[in-house]
Amino acid sequence: MANAPFPINKELTQIALAYKNEEYIADAILPRVTVGKQEFSYLKHTKADRFTVPDTNMGRKSRANEVEFSAEEVDSSTRDYGLAAVVPQADIDNDTDNRVNPLGSHAEGLTDLVLLDREIRVATMVLDAANYAAANKTTLVGNDQWSDFTNSDPIDDIMTALDACFMRPNNAVFGHDVWTKLRQHPKVIKATNKNSGDVGLAARQAVAELLELQNIIVGMSRYNSAKPGQTASYGRAWGKSALFFYKNPTATPKMGLTFGMTAQWGGRVAKSKFDDEVGLRGATRLLVGESVKEVLTAPDCAYLISAAIA
Repeated sequence: MANAPFPINKELTQIALAYKNEEYIADAILPRVTVGKQEFSYLKHTKADRFTVPDTNMGRKSRANEVEFSAEEVDSSTRDYGLAAVVPQADIDNDTDNRVNPLGSHAEGLTDLVLLDREIRVATMVLDAANYAAANKTTLVGNDQWSDFTNSDPIDDIMTALDACFMRPNNAVFGHDVWTKLRQHPKVIKATNKNSGDVGLAARQAVAELLELQNIIVGMSRYNSAKPGQTASYGRAWGKSALFFYKNPTATPKMGLTFGMTAQWGGRVAKSKFDDEVGLRGATRLLVGESVKEVLTAPDCAYLISAAIA
């Protein structure tokens, strides 16, 4: 039997599966849901069906009124995302005491970059104001930005956002810099710590309880936006925005109302093959990747605050 060009390496696949950077939050916002094939479909729900009240009165021998729940079925398919690296055989041979594990460290590094790309991809999608109706977004300017401790009122802004959604959000996402300013804001400190607001910091759990949210998620990951060969320019993937969204952990592409999800076909894989034409002793080529597609199924269940801080 002929070997596949890139045979799956079980040991490296386990490394790729186990690797998790706690700073990445994409899975907490658009949870992964397994689909059976690369091509799949999901439902974009019609909110009118959930809020229009039918006549439920029934006579002793009458039939119940029938209702129909409609939704737009959207066809889609997962996309493959992956990266490769070449590990010279000399590096493997010289790791006699297994202190470096060149193949394992490269598999881990490739996995991290694939996940960083997903992090940026999700952040770009969910923080794009074009994905939300006018009633589900706002942009703060000047004195209204939360970095203005004297004039702004983040609690009022957030409560307005939560009340604007058809399904009240149960999760909040803040960019790292936004969260830093929010937890330093005198009005937030005063409301959570029950003091004058001029000292201390607001704890994440305390703010969640104040706003009646299940989770507050803070995006901390950084990335280099410069192209290869140019001077590095580091920034935060989650920028200066705040997002509030409803997440249903049991939702699937065909059932359950939720802000969004990630369709995943199969699991994360790591493949390797030996290339005897690289270098004097050859090299092992590694390939790490996954097949996913991020979708927003109910953007009306979210509210975006852009430019929350200056």
